[in-house]
Parts: sequence; C-alpha cells; structure tokens
Amino acid sequence: MDLELRHLKTIRAIADAGSLTKAATVLGLAQPALSAQLKRIERALGGELFERGRHGVRATPLGEFVLARARVVLPAVSGLREEALRFGRAWEGGAGFRLGATHGPLLGALVDRLAAAHPGVPVTTHTSWSEREIASRTADGRLDFALVGTCGASTPPESELLVWREVARDPVFVMLPTGHPLAGRQEIDLAALAGEAWTDVPGDGCFADCFTAACARAGFTPSSVYETDVASCVHLVQVGRAVGLCRATFPPTHGLVTRPLAGAPLYWRHLLGWHPTAPAHDTAPAVFAQARAAHAEAAARSESYTAWLAAPSTRLP
Repeated sequence: MDLELRHLKTIRAIADAGSLTKAATVLGLAQPALSAQLKRIERALGGELFERGRHGVRATPLGEFVLARARVVLPAVSGLREEALRFGRAWEGGAGFRLGATHGPLLGALVDRLAAAHPGVPVTTHTSWSEREIASRTADGRLDFALVGTCGASTPPESELLVWREVARDPVFVMLPTGHPLAGRQEIDLAALAGEAWTDVPGDGCFADCFTAACARAGFTPSSVYETDVASCVHLVQVGRAVGLCRATFPPTHGLVTRPLAGAPLYWRHLLGWHPTAPAHDTAPAVFAQARAAHAEAAARSESYTAWLAAPSTRLP
C-alpha cells in the first residue's frame, strides 16, 4: 500500500483524539473500519504507531516520528493548494461550468438543467469512481464543482478546503431481476438476501465496510461482491448473477426492479462542493438549486422510491 495524505490525516486525527473511538467519530468512520485502516498504515510504515491501553492510545516512538513529519507536510500541502488556486484559471463571466462527479443519474440531470438555464454557456464534466479525486481536482481549481456522495454521516473528502452542501439523502436500495422470487415485495429484509452474490460500483469511502457491517447485523457475511461500472452491475443483475446495491434514485431499467431494504440499514448523502475563494463561489447558490431540482426529478421517476417516501414510517437519520 502506498502512503497517501489521507493516511497522514488519519494518524493525526487518532493522535489528537487520543482514542480510536473518538477519532472514528471525528473522521465519520465505523471504529472497526478505522482499526483496519490503521493496521494497513502500520504495515506500510513498518511498525506500530500507537500503543493501545484502557485509557486510549499513545504514540510509539515510530508514531511520534511520523506525527512530527505529518504536522509539517499537511499544512504545507494545504498552503500549496491555496496558492495554486489563486494562480489557477480565473473565472470569467460565461466561461462555463466545470463539473466533477462520480457516476450516477444526478450528473446528467444537472448538466441538462444548467445547459437549459444558460444557453450557449459550455458545461464540461469529469467523472471518476473516486470521490477523493473529484474533491482534489475541485480543491486545486481544476474543477468548479464536485457532485459526489458519502456513505451515511461520513465526512466528505477535502472538508478542510471545500464548502460542502447536502443536496439530498437517500436510502440505499437493492436491484433485483424481474423474475427474482422477492421482486414483488414492497421492501426486502437484508437477511432474506443472505445467499446472494452482490454487485455495486467501486468507491474510496467507507461504504464497503458499512455494507459488511449491515450484513453482519443481519446475521450473514456476503459470499461475494462484484465491484464494477454501472452498466456491468445492471447486466449482472439482469442475468441473475448477482443482486445490486444502488441509490434510491436509480432510473427505471428493463429487466430489473429496485426495492428498499427494510429499516433503511444504509443511506447515501448527495453533496455539492466548491472552494470558498474560487470565482465559481458566486454561482454556487444557483448550481446548488439546480442540483436539488435534478434530484427531485430523479426521485419522482422512481415508483419504488416514491412509494417509500409516501410510507408513514419512512425516515432517515
């Protein structure tokens, strides 16, 4: 594993918090996920960084060495990004909208709405499975806006540099082939899918860990998970190779249905981010309003999501 800036941020957060539990809360991660991440970082650096005790954690000599370097490197990188942004491409009236997004229906709908509202103004896009890449490009001025998602209440990437606004939050639904024995149900218990293979799109957040934890609470471990692009996920569901995890706004698709999981064990937040000192900051309220309208339209097109929203017991954290 290559050491990245996010790993240094994790080490600093653990040291500042004094315990893995408190650091997990600050980082928006489950404590087991943070423990696993720390073990990977320690393997990469060649030794333990913290001693665990009843009263929390304390840095080892190696940990103190790494922390001293991290406290120099992290502010230096933040300063570099601020300077790069100031010298980056200045926003000129009518120059266009540069959007970065992970794959999903909201990006296309937002592009359509911006193009309709601003005829003749170019709208360019950059897509990636990595939320961190999108956020990094926005932080250093290569993109104006980041349209990404985070699992549950987890902290979005580059939160120290970017302004993030929540567009919406949705439950995670499951995709089934139309011939699946459970396809006719209005909602499905996660435990009822214990014997299935799964598919979803990749990401660099904590969703995989949260899904595994939700399955454990339901009494099983997923037999296999195929992480691949959206089109391949759809194909695997249509041919019955796997059931899929998807956002509730996933559009109607031939050969499959989407259904809510009982109790909404997983949810997803759609976020729009931008740099507060970038020229695009002035257009952020309008772009945010268009993103919210795009989400509302996507939700209205899904019969299963519309039914879920209308149910009296429906709620998310």
